[in-house]
Amino acid sequence: MQTGDHKADAMPSGSEPELAGVGSPVSVRQERRRGDPNGDSLKQQQGARLARLSLTYLFAALYLGVLGVFYLQDWITLNVFQLAAGLVGMSYVIFYLLFATGLNLRSSTRNLRGPMTVTAIGIMLFVVYLAPATQMAFIPYLLLTFAFVMHRMSSSVMLRLSVATLLAYALIIYLHHRQWADGDLLSQEIMQFVALALTLPGFVMLANRVQRLHSDLYKANRKIHDIEQDAQRDELLGCYNRRYIIAALEQQKRLADNNGEPLCLAVIDLDHFKQINDEAGHLGGDDVLRAFSGIALCNIRQEDVFGRYGGEEFLLILPGTSLKAASHIAERLRRQVEQYDWPVTLGKPVTVSIGLTQHVRGESVLDLFSRTDAAMYVAKHGGRNRVVIEDSAIAASS
Repeated sequence: MQTGDHKADAMPSGSEPELAGVGSPVSVRQERRRGDPNGDSLKQQQGARLARLSLTYLFAALYLGVLGVFYLQDWITLNVFQLAAGLVGMSYVIFYLLFATGLNLRSSTRNLRGPMTVTAIGIMLFVVYLAPATQMAFIPYLLLTFAFVMHRMSSSVMLRLSVATLLAYALIIYLHHRQWADGDLLSQEIMQFVALALTLPGFVMLANRVQRLHSDLYKANRKIHDIEQDAQRDELLGCYNRRYIIAALEQQKRLADNNGEPLCLAVIDLDHFKQINDEAGHLGGDDVLRAFSGIALCNIRQEDVFGRYGGEEFLLILPGTSLKAASHIAERLRRQVEQYDWPVTLGKPVTVSIGLTQHVRGESVLDLFSRTDAAMYVAKHGGRNRVVIEDSAIAASS
C-alpha cells in the first residue's frame, strides 16, 4: 500500500525518531494519576509517611541506646530505661496504626509531624524528670528533633513549641529542687536551661530561613515542571506534541520488545479537513481540532498516550493492549467523533479515518508507523469514517 506524497518525509528513512530534549513518556501515567485521592498516589503518600515514621524512630532507637549506656554506667535505673523504651515503642505502634489504617487522613496535618514532635519531646522531658542525668542526652536530641522538622514546620509553630519546651523544662527544674534541694544539681540545670534558652531562638530563625528557601525551591521546581509540560504539549490543542509523541512511541516500543507485552498504534486523520478549513476558515478549523482533541482525551485510558503528529493527523499509542482491545478503543473514538454535536456551519459532521496495527517484536518505530499510516490511507480510500487494521498485524497477533 502506498502512502500520500506529503507523508514521504514524515520519518527519515532508515533512522529512528529523534529523542533529544524530550522528557520520559512514562510520566504520562504518573501525571494523570496525580491528585487522585483514591488511587496509587495516595498509597505512595502513605508509604512515604510510614518510611518517615521509621526514620524518626531510628533516631528514637539511638536515644534509647544512649540511655542504655547511662544504665550501664549506673547513672539511671533499669526501671527508667524500661519505661523510656516502653513509651517509645508504644508511641511508634500508635502512629504506625494511624498511618496504616488511614486515620491520619482525617487530620488537617496528614503527616502528623506536629504530634510526633510533641510526643518525642514529651517522652524526653519525662525521662529528664525521672533521671536528671539524662539532661546530657536531652539537649542534643531535642535539637536533633527540631532539625528534623524545621523544613516542614513554620517558624511560628517552632516558636510556640520552643516556649512550651522551655516552660516544661523550667517546671522540671523546680520539681527537682523541691524534691532533692540539691544546690549543685540546681546550678547545673539552670546553666543547661540558659544554654537551651539561648539556642532555641537560633533554631527558630534558622527554621524560618529554611522555610523560605524550601518555598523558593518548590516554586522554582513548579516553574521548571510547567515549562517542561509546556514543551511537551501542543499549544493549540493541549494534547502532546509531535516530539513528545514520537519519543513516547520509541520508549513504549522498547518496553514492548523487552517485556513481550502487546503494543498497538493508531494513526488518526480528520476527513476532509482541507474542505473544513476552506468553509469554516482557519479559526473554525482550529476549533474542530480542539474539539476532536478533547473527544479523544475523554475516550482513552490512563495508560494511553495521545498526541498531534502534524496538521490534522494524530497518533494514539496503546501500550499493553491486544489488537482486539485496541480495535474497540479505536471504534469507540470513531463513533464519538461521528456523533459529536458539531456546529451546523460546518455543513456536515466531522469524521475520522483510523489506521491501526500491532507492534511486531523487533521491528523499528519507522516500520510500525509506516504500516499503521498505510492502514489509515486504506481507510481513506475505502470511504473514510472507518477503522482499518493492517493485515500483517492480524497475522502477527494470531
